Amino acid sequence: MREGYDGTGPGAITPDGCAVELYARLPVGTEPDVISAAVPAGAHILELGSGVGRVTHALLARGFTVTAVDESAEMLERIRGARTIRSPIEDLDLGETFDVVMLASFLVHTGDIGVRQRMLRACARHVTKDGCVLIQREGEDYHTNVPRERVDPSGHTVRIVSATPVGDGVNAVRAEYEFPDAVWTHTFRARPLTEEQFEQALAEAGLSVDRYLTEDRTWVRAVAVGE
Repeated sequence: MREGYDGTGPGAITPDGCAVELYARLPVGTEPDVISAAVPAGAHILELGSGVGRVTHALLARGFTVTAVDESAEMLERIRGARTIRSPIEDLDLGETFDVVMLASFLVHTGDIGVRQRMLRACARHVTKDGCVLIQREGEDYHTNVPRERVDPSGHTVRIVSATPVGDGVNAVRAEYEFPDAVWTHTFRARPLTEEQFEQALAEAGLSVDRYLTEDRTWVRAVAVGE
């Protein structure tokens, strides 16, 4: 298990603490609507951190072509209908470019600044000259409005139990997912970023914000600087 990351519950747990069986159960949210409204119809999307394909399959159903990247073989085994590549995002160098590169699931908030820089450079490296990068940010109160919980329309309960400082601006976040027949936990490291810090991180990778896609500014469309 990666240092600072942990997960409990039935089934396989990935090195970053994610439970494969949990993600196979989670329903897709509004992500496909946000993505579809921000990119050309039929675009080829490079999805970084695809997991079991929760969003992948919804995008395929809408006519997009998807190349799904994840470091977990157990996650990728659940994906159907998309090209899959097993690799850490920060190490990815496919030698090809895509209409859209997507970095969701708050991955831009990884606690390791070096890993974040390499992830964003991977995004910039793989996007076409006139393409875009879609990034999902944490909400403004993600680390301060704790503990909190919500009941998903599908019936399970999601709790953010704690966000505990562990030094250097990083928090250890603990989440719980409770279903009628099983409970999973996930502990991970996350670095809160102000909008200014986020945009500075993009600039360091040669990207800039084209526009914020949602009212809460958690979804962002970025483009290569100068394009």
